[in-house]
Amino acid sequence: MSNKTYITDFTQGSVPKHLLVFSAPLFMSNLLQVVYNLVDMVIVGQVAGEAGLSAVSIGGDVSGFLTFISMGFSSAGQVLIAQYLGAGYRDRVGRFICTMSSFLLTVSLLVSVFCLIFREGILRLMNTPSESWQQTLDYATVCMFGMMFIYGYNIVGAVLRGMGDSKHPFIFISLAAVLNVILDIVFVVFLDFGAKGAALATVISQGVSFLSCVIFLAQNSQKFELNLKPSDFFHWDIPMLAALIKLGIPMAIKSAAIHFSKLFVNSWINSYGVTVSAVAGIANKFSSISNLFSQAVNTAGASMVGQNIGAKKYERVPKIMLTSFAITLVVATALSILLLTFPSAIFGIFTDKAEVISVCMEYLPIAIIIFYGSSFRACMNALINGSGNYRINFVTAILDGMIMRIGLGLLFGLVLQMDYVGFWLGDALAGFTPFFIGIVYYYSGKWKKGQII
Repeated sequence: MSNKTYITDFTQGSVPKHLLVFSAPLFMSNLLQVVYNLVDMVIVGQVAGEAGLSAVSIGGDVSGFLTFISMGFSSAGQVLIAQYLGAGYRDRVGRFICTMSSFLLTVSLLVSVFCLIFREGILRLMNTPSESWQQTLDYATVCMFGMMFIYGYNIVGAVLRGMGDSKHPFIFISLAAVLNVILDIVFVVFLDFGAKGAALATVISQGVSFLSCVIFLAQNSQKFELNLKPSDFFHWDIPMLAALIKLGIPMAIKSAAIHFSKLFVNSWINSYGVTVSAVAGIANKFSSISNLFSQAVNTAGASMVGQNIGAKKYERVPKIMLTSFAITLVVATALSILLLTFPSAIFGIFTDKAEVISVCMEYLPIAIIIFYGSSFRACMNALINGSGNYRINFVTAILDGMIMRIGLGLLFGLVLQMDYVGFWLGDALAGFTPFFIGIVYYYSGKWKKGQII
C-alpha cells in the first residue's frame, strides 16, 4: 500500500484547522455551482429571451426537486463512511461504497423512467406558461435522461467527503463548471438549441465530472484504502443497505420537505404582485449566499462529528460544534454589517426601480435574521447529521421542513395580517428550528449513542 493516503483523520489534531481546511474547498464548490447556474441563465436569457429563461428556471426547479433522494442518501452515506473510518472499520468501507452506489444508481434509473412517463403532467403542476412550454419540456426531458449522472456525481462526492477529502471534489466540480460554460456557448449560442442546449451542457458536464471522479477513485483506491470488488456492486450488503436507508430516508424527507415548504411560501409571496415577486427572487439570492457558508461548515462538521463518534472521542464533538458556530457567526455578522451599511448599493445591483428598492428595504431586517439563522443551525446540523440519529433527523425534517416554515408563514402573513413581510418573517424564523432541536439533543447526551454502523 502507498505511504500516502487521501484519508483525513479528524479524530486527532487541531479542530479549527481541520474544519477550516476541509470546509474551504466545500464553500468554493458551492460557489462554483451557483456561478455556473447563473451562467446558464445569462446565456439562455441573452439568446433565447424570456421563454428560454422561464424554461431554465422551471426546468431547473423540477430537476433540483428530483435530486432530493440523491442528496439525502448521499449525505447519509457520507456520515456512515465517516463513522466506519472513526470506528476503525476501514476494511468495510469499500463494500459499503459498492452497495450505496449500485442502490442509488438503480434508484436514479427508476426516477428517470417515472418522470419521463409523467413529464407533461409534472410541468402542468408547475403552471408552465404556454410561451415556454416546449422549451421547458425539452429542458426537463434532457435532465431526466441525465439523472444517473446527477446522482452519480452526488455519490462520488459523498464518498470523497466521507473520507475527509474535500479538495478533489472541488477539482471535479471546477471541471464541470468550465466545461458547462464552453458547452453553453456551443449549444446555445452557435447551434441555437435554446434551453435544451443549456440542459445538454449541464448533463454532459456533470457526466464528464462524474466519470472522471470514478476513474480517479479507481486509480487511487490504495490511497483511499479501498478494496472494491466488482461483484459487490451486484451483491448488496443488506445490513449496510438497511443502515443507509434508515438514515437516508429522513435526510431525503428533510431535503424534500424544506424544498416543498419554500415553494409553498413563495407561492403566497408571489400572490402579492409582480414587485413583491421580484423582491422574492432577490431574497432567494441572499439566502443562497448565506447558505454557501453554512452548508460548507455543516458538511465538514458532519464528517468530523461522524468520525469522532465512531472513534468514541466524544470530547472533541463540542469543540467541532463551537468552532463551526464561531466561523458562521463571523460570516453572518460581516454580511449583516455590509448590508446595513450599503443597502441601496447592494439592492441596486439587482434593480434600479424605486418601487422594488422600497420593498427591498422592508426585506432588509429579514435578511439579517436569515444570515444568523444559517449561522445558528450549521453547528447543530453538523451534530444531528454526523451522529447518524435517524429519529432526530426525521423530527427535524418535519418540524423545520413543514410545520414551522409553513405554520409561521401563515401565522404572521395571514392571521397577524403582516402580508408578504409575515411570510418572509416566518420563513426566516423557521431557519432556527434545527438550532433548538440540536440544543435539546446535545444536552440529552443521546448523540453519544448515535452510531448507526
